[in-house]
Amino acid sequence: MTDTGWTPDQPLVSIRDVHKSFGELEVLKGVSLDVMKGEVICVIGPSGSGKSTLIRCVNALNPINSGSILVEGQEVNDPHLDKLELRKKVGMVFQQYNLFPHKTALENIMMAPLKVLKQPREEVEERSRALIKRVNLVGKENNYPGELSGGQQQRVAIARSLAMDPDVMLFDEVTAALDPETVNEVLLAIKDLAQRGMTCILVTHEMGFAREVADHIYFTDRGIIVEHGPPATFFSDAKDPRTKEFLSQIL
Repeated sequence: MTDTGWTPDQPLVSIRDVHKSFGELEVLKGVSLDVMKGEVICVIGPSGSGKSTLIRCVNALNPINSGSILVEGQEVNDPHLDKLELRKKVGMVFQQYNLFPHKTALENIMMAPLKVLKQPREEVEERSRALIKRVNLVGKENNYPGELSGGQQQRVAIARSLAMDPDVMLFDEVTAALDPETVNEVLLAIKDLAQRGMTCILVTHEMGFAREVADHIYFTDRGIIVEHGPPATFFSDAKDPRTKEFLSQIL
């Protein structure tokens, strides 16, 4: 991205008073939060509370109506924003894996660095094989998505995002479509990322995972952040009645 004068002592992602509507429906009603480099942030809340919309705004998939989103000092809401440059910095993994069915696992991972970054094939393949190993899929390099389980496909999707060497990773309910037995293998891959210092923003319903890996948890309801805090106090000492009710239903 362009030189913005950003330094690592400032938030890597800074969200200020963000409003977002779809037609008459106001989904985000003045959301603000900061994410420092290396932090893991979990956004939780009931369905329809604006969680997924929020992180899609960070990646410029949803334009905001007002407010500011800075990524490394770059205004995401800038009409002149180079979205490709932004997405080199901001990786995103979705609930649906969105893999190319006619490409093998390895080819899916290699595709963006080859086509978008124009990097040398040999270098890209070496890095992609290392990523396959990192997400525990050695031996599946030449399998097509249809030959992989949901959990394996999701780990390919994570490796594919990492192949662009992003500075921050967004995860939007990445375990929601998985069978219970495959959820853990995906969470382990994300946990490994977090332990390696990757900045992560996760929308998740996995409370045990959030408690274990998050530095900070944000609870959203009806388009606003109701309450937030580190897991140690958030889960044991929630103050707002809405937070308490939500936690009582899912814990």
